[in-house]
Formats: sequence, C-alpha cells, structure tokens
Amino acid sequence: MPEKIVALPEQRRWLMFAILLVGAFLPPLDFFIVNVALPSIQQSLGTASSAEQLIISSYAALYAVTLITGGRLGDIFGRMRMFFVGLIGFAVASLICGVAESPWVLIAGRSLQGVTAAVMAPQALASVQAIFPESEKPLALSLYGAVFGLASVVGQALGGILISLNLMNLGWRTIFLVNLPIALLVILIAIPVVKETRAPQTSKLDLGGTLLSMVTLAALIVPLIEGREAGWPLWAWLSLAAAPLLAWLFWRYEARLYQAQGAPLLNPAALRAPGLGRALLVALTFYAIGVFFLLFSIYLQGALHTSPLSAGLVFLPFGAGFLLGPLTTHLFRRLLGSYVNPFGMSLEVLGFVLLAWLVAHTSTAVTPSALSLAVILFLIGFGQGLALPTLMRMITGRVAPAYSGMIAGITSSTLQISTALSVAIIGGIFYTLLGKDTDAAAITHAFTVAILCIAACLAVGAGLSLSLARQPAAELQTAAMHPAE
Repeated sequence: MPEKIVALPEQRRWLMFAILLVGAFLPPLDFFIVNVALPSIQQSLGTASSAEQLIISSYAALYAVTLITGGRLGDIFGRMRMFFVGLIGFAVASLICGVAESPWVLIAGRSLQGVTAAVMAPQALASVQAIFPESEKPLALSLYGAVFGLASVVGQALGGILISLNLMNLGWRTIFLVNLPIALLVILIAIPVVKETRAPQTSKLDLGGTLLSMVTLAALIVPLIEGREAGWPLWAWLSLAAAPLLAWLFWRYEARLYQAQGAPLLNPAALRAPGLGRALLVALTFYAIGVFFLLFSIYLQGALHTSPLSAGLVFLPFGAGFLLGPLTTHLFRRLLGSYVNPFGMSLEVLGFVLLAWLVAHTSTAVTPSALSLAVILFLIGFGQGLALPTLMRMITGRVAPAYSGMIAGITSSTLQISTALSVAIIGGIFYTLLGKDTDAAAITHAFTVAILCIAACLAVGAGLSLSLARQPAAELQTAAMHPAE
C-alpha cells in the first residue's frame, strides 16, 4: 500500500527535515576530513601505508555495504528512531577514533562509523518522499543537495584548520571529537519536536536478503577499494567475478520472498518502475567525480608542492558552487523544466574539459591562474550541485512513499559504488600512466588524462539523463503512486 503523507504543521515538518539533514551531512564530512589528517595520524600512531588505507577504506566499504539495510530499517522501525540510533552510534564511534592509541583501534572506530553512518544517512532522503507534499519536494531535495556541497567544503578545509589550531594539544583527534558536541546538540533539540514516520504496514526485516545484499556489495566494493593498493591479488579478481552471481542469487531470493507474500529488503515490483533502471545508471556515472578530490590533491601537493591547508582551501570555489547550485534549482526548473539534470551534468563535463585544457597549457610545476582555476572549479561544483537534487527526484519520484527508505538506501549505495568505481578505474588509469615517475610533468600528464576520463563518464550520464527527461510526467507519477503490490 502507498504510504500516506504524514499531516504535520509546516514548521514541524521542516524542523524535522533540518534535524535529519545532520545525518546527511556528517557521513561525507567524515569521509573528506580524514584525508588531510593522514600524515598527522601516521606521525602520531606510526601507521603503515596499509593501515592508512584501511582507515579510509574500512569506513567507505562498510558505509556502502550497509546503506540499503539502513534505509529499510527506517521504513520498518521508524525513520527518526533509526536516525537517533545511527547518530548515537556515530558519536560513540567518533569517540573511539578520537581516543585511539593504536592504528587498529582507530580502524575499528572507523568501521563502526561506517555502519552507523549508513543507518543514519538514508533517513533524510527517505523523509522527503514520506512527509512532504509534492509542492515542497523540490525545495527539500535542493536543500538536501546543498548539504552535500557544504560537507564537501567543510570536509576539505576543516581538517586542515583543526589540525593547524591544535586545540587542547589534541592534534588530529579533534576531527573526530568535533562530532560529539554536534550529536549532543542535535539530540537535545530534536527530542522535544520530532514525530515518527514509517511505512504503514510494519514488517520484519528480511534477514536473508540483508545478509545476501551485504555479501554481494562487499564482493564488489571491497576489491574495488582495496585491490589497487594490494596489487590486484587473486582474491580481488575472484571477488569481482563472484559479484554478478551473488547479485543474481540475491535477486532470485527477493523475488521468491515477494511471490510468497513476504516482505523483501528490495521489493521487485517497486524496482520495475519505468525508467528506474536508467535513472540508477545515471547515478552510477554521477560520482565519477569522486576520484577527482584525491587526484587533484596529488596534483596540487605532488606537482605544485602546495601545503595541505592550501590544497584544502583550493576546493572552496567548488564547494561554493556545489552549495549554490541546489539553491537555484527551482529557478532553472522554470527555464529548463525536466532538463535541469542533463544541463547540470553538461556543465560538469564542460568544467572538466576546461580544467584539462588549463592544466595541460600551464608550464609544468607552475600553478595555473588562480582566477581561471576558481571559475572552473565553481562551474564544476555548480553543475553537480544543480544536478544532484534533480537526480534524487528522478530516482525517488518513481517509487511509492512506502518504499522511501528502500530507494534512499539503493540510491545512496549506488552513489557509493560510483565513487568506488571511479577510484578503482580512473584512479587505476592515473597510477598506470604515472608509473614510477613522481616528477611534476608525469603527475600533470596523468592528472590531465584522468579528468578527461571523468568528463567522459559524466557525458554518458548526461546522455542517459536526457533520455529520461523526455519521459512523460504522467507516466512517472503513475509509476510512483501505483507500484505493483
């Protein structure tokens, strides 16, 4: 049965959403913020390169693997309840990271952060479908997209700032401990005002489907994240080869459970909504940009020898664009209608092509024009910020509100897979071209080729999005309101 919109006063509805947006803000923040702290962590704990990789990858892998389950838990047990469970767990995990005295305690804390972030993060996106009328959904999704832009700005810059300030002589530990007052403040504000939302027919969690989904995603994501650093060992190739078979077994299990009148983790009928497959393919190309932050930092620090703090601040124009883009989505919808998403992704393609040209035509080891670089990064960020809310609506609007948590988890997981694929494939191209050379010319050449690959992936996504934009709105609305039960 389609879920009924919860009748809430307007102020309460928006306040609830603002609280849930914290759960969308913290996970990307903690992904970005750790990158600039790794040298300080290495000096403090004496971490090996393999441990440094695990500090990042343990969080990223477990976050991606658990997202679908986290979204479904919100449908079943209540979105606000699971948000609080995730937030409290995330705060505890952050405390473990902040007091860690060994690399393995830090990795354990990061792993717990990944799991609890996946329980917390999908609830904001799911609530858009569940608590907002159609007239308010575009603004809500725009704010959701703006939060990602803000997280990208703060994550790149805040880590360097906190480490530089060295508050209470805590050094890198402050990047984790800062989550504690945030969590406490949100809990104190939220408890008196929130109202629970969930799917109208509460069912049990599909434990078999949950286990199969996590194993399937792990078989795909773990080798993508760990494979290159490990030299692509046999286990990585075997895991990737097993992923399609595991996905087929998972789908067959869910289909049989659905036919037996059970409550599958992924409802096969809801996933047959017209255009949903193509929309998820757009999402799979959307975060091809994920590897850009890593490669641009290597270019800035390796070829141009900028400091970590300066390298983080270079990203500010990108973040400003990413923050502004979602806030202007409604204006572009009036001008472009359903073509806002392909337009935004096309702006990204243009930005990356211009960046490749700028880098290639600047003398080696010389910093490109600051103004040109700022304009191009703003254009890329603005394009992505403009495209993100419309991508979310393109996907979530095709499924009934009763499956909001499910589709939110699938969407977030797809974006994480997109990031992992970009790091594995485009990052692999970068390091293959770089080889053993570490001079400025080699880094610049490899970086230029890599960002052209990012542009090509985004161009494919823009083309798929363009075909979806032509789908009649009536067909989309019918698919969303009347999925097969």
